[in-house]
Amino acid sequence: MGLCGAVKQVMGEWQYDDQDLERLSLILTLHDIGFTSEEVETYMRLLLEQSGTGKARLRMLEQKRKAALDEIHFREKQVARVDGLRYRRLQEQQSTEEAER
Repeated sequence: MGLCGAVKQVMGEWQYDDQDLERLSLILTLHDIGFTSEEVETYMRLLLEQSGTGKARLRMLEQKRKAALDEIHFREKQVARVDGLRYRRLQEQQSTEEAER
Protein backbone atom coordinates (compact mmCIF):
# COMPACT_ATOMS: atom_id res chain seq x y z
CA MET A 1 0.00 0.00 0.00
CA GLY A 2 1.38 3.42 -0.97
CA LEU A 3 1.27 6.58 1.09
CA CYS A 4 -2.15 7.47 -0.24
CA GLY A 5 -3.67 4.13 0.52
CA ALA A 6 -5.50 1.97 -1.95
CA VAL A 7 -5.97 4.01 -5.11
CA LYS A 8 -8.26 2.31 -7.58
CA GLN A 9 -8.13 2.62 -11.34
CA VAL A 10 -11.59 2.40 -12.81
CA MET A 11 -12.27 2.70 -16.54
CA GLY A 12 -8.81 4.11 -17.14
CA GLU A 13 -9.13 6.93 -14.58
CA TRP A 14 -7.56 7.24 -11.16
CA GLN A 15 -10.05 7.62 -8.35
CA TYR A 16 -9.20 8.86 -4.89
CA ASP A 17 -11.39 8.71 -1.82
CA ASP A 18 -11.63 11.55 0.72
CA GLN A 19 -8.93 10.04 2.91
CA ASP A 20 -6.54 9.82 -0.06
CA LEU A 21 -7.21 13.49 -0.85
CA GLU A 22 -6.55 14.47 2.76
CA ARG A 23 -3.25 12.60 2.68
CA LEU A 24 -2.27 14.19 -0.62
CA SER A 25 -3.08 17.60 0.83
CA LEU A 26 -0.95 16.85 3.87
CA ILE A 27 1.94 15.69 1.66
CA LEU A 28 1.78 18.94 -0.31
CA THR A 29 1.68 20.95 2.92
CA LEU A 30 4.67 19.10 4.34
CA HIS A 31 6.63 19.81 1.15
CA ASP A 32 5.53 23.47 1.23
CA ILE A 33 6.82 23.91 4.77
CA GLY A 34 10.22 22.52 3.86
CA PHE A 35 10.09 18.80 4.50
CA THR A 36 12.32 16.76 2.24
CA SER A 37 10.82 13.81 0.38
CA GLU A 38 12.40 11.46 2.92
CA GLU A 39 10.96 13.46 5.83
CA VAL A 40 7.52 13.43 4.20
CA GLU A 41 7.73 9.67 3.80
CA THR A 42 8.77 9.23 7.44
CA TYR A 43 5.99 11.52 8.65
CA MET A 44 3.37 9.77 6.54
CA ARG A 45 4.51 6.32 7.63
CA LEU A 46 4.21 7.45 11.25
CA LEU A 47 0.75 8.84 10.50
CA LEU A 48 -0.35 5.56 8.96
CA GLU A 49 0.94 3.65 11.99
CA GLN A 50 -0.98 6.09 14.25
CA SER A 51 -0.57 4.19 17.49
CA GLY A 52 1.92 6.05 19.67
CA THR A 53 3.38 8.15 16.84
CA GLY A 54 1.81 11.49 17.76
CA LYS A 55 4.81 12.61 19.78
CA ALA A 56 7.24 11.66 17.01
CA ARG A 57 5.20 13.57 14.42
CA LEU A 58 4.94 16.60 16.72
CA ARG A 59 8.71 16.45 17.28
CA MET A 60 9.27 16.50 13.50
CA LEU A 61 7.02 19.54 13.16
CA GLU A 62 8.74 21.31 16.05
CA GLN A 63 12.16 20.64 14.51
CA LYS A 64 10.99 22.05 11.18
CA ARG A 65 9.53 25.09 12.96
CA LYS A 66 12.78 25.70 14.82
CA ALA A 67 14.77 25.43 11.59
CA ALA A 68 12.42 27.91 9.89
CA LEU A 69 12.76 30.36 12.79
CA ASP A 70 16.54 29.98 12.76
CA GLU A 71 16.50 30.80 9.04
CA ILE A 72 14.27 33.82 9.62
CA HIS A 73 16.58 35.13 12.34
CA PHE A 74 19.62 34.60 10.13
CA ARG A 75 17.93 36.49 7.28
CA GLU A 76 16.92 39.31 9.65
CA LYS A 77 20.56 39.68 10.68
CA GLN A 78 21.59 39.75 7.02
CA VAL A 79 19.05 42.49 6.29
CA ALA A 80 20.31 44.49 9.28
CA ARG A 81 23.89 44.18 8.03
CA VAL A 82 22.87 45.23 4.51
CA ASP A 83 20.99 48.19 5.99
CA GLY A 84 24.08 49.17 7.98
CA LEU A 85 26.29 49.07 4.88
CA ARG A 86 23.67 50.91 2.87
CA TYR A 87 23.34 53.62 5.51
CA ARG A 88 27.12 54.14 5.61
CA ARG A 89 27.27 54.29 1.82
CA LEU A 90 24.47 56.88 1.75
CA GLN A 91 26.33 58.96 4.35
CA GLU A 92 29.55 58.75 2.31
CA GLN A 93 27.69 59.76 -0.83
CA GLN A 94 26.05 62.68 0.93
CA SER A 95 29.40 63.85 2.33
CA THR A 96 30.99 63.60 -1.13
CA GLU A 97 28.16 65.61 -2.70
CA GLU A 98 28.40 68.29 -0.01
CA ALA A 99 32.19 68.55 -0.48
CA GLU A 100 31.75 69.00 -4.22
CA ARG A 101 29.49 72.05 -3.71
